[in-house]
Amino acid sequence: MTDVVNPAPRIFLVGPMGAGKSTVGRALAGELAASFYDSDREIELRAGADIPWIFEIEGESGFREREHRILSSLCEEAPAVIATGGGAVVTEANRVLMATSGFVVYLEATVKEQVRRTKKDEKRPLLAGKNRQEVLSELMKTREPLYLEVADLVLPTAGRNARELAQEIMEALPA
Repeated sequence: MTDVVNPAPRIFLVGPMGAGKSTVGRALAGELAASFYDSDREIELRAGADIPWIFEIEGESGFREREHRILSSLCEEAPAVIATGGGAVVTEANRVLMATSGFVVYLEATVKEQVRRTKKDEKRPLLAGKNRQEVLSELMKTREPLYLEVADLVLPTAGRNARELAQEIMEALPA
């Protein structure tokens, strides 16, 4: 742990499934001595149910409402590093909230990397029982422009570890 002070009140990590947002977020929070939150994990903790169950009962729209409430609540925490769910950017209010409340980092991962990194994960409702390559490709078509729209920094993740990425984010933070 270092004595680095986070000059941004919050750092949001956005990007697709499998980009490493939670892993990089934990490493970054450790370096900055900041709190770390994974918005999906916070939703599960507060709902008392896992995300697949929420999707099954409330649908994606119900999940997105919960997600926005959690992100709004987490914006009261400072300093904090917040790993968002891959679809957090689809809600305009979330994009505005992130852009006005902190520094946003887009962790970029190719569809090929996403497929490789999520192949054993059965807890992703948007991928359940579907062709991962096709679903992830379609999601990237709609979400990547939104990741780019909100990002203060874009970092490719392929072939890089969490510590390297955390260091690069720290170097890019506004003074």
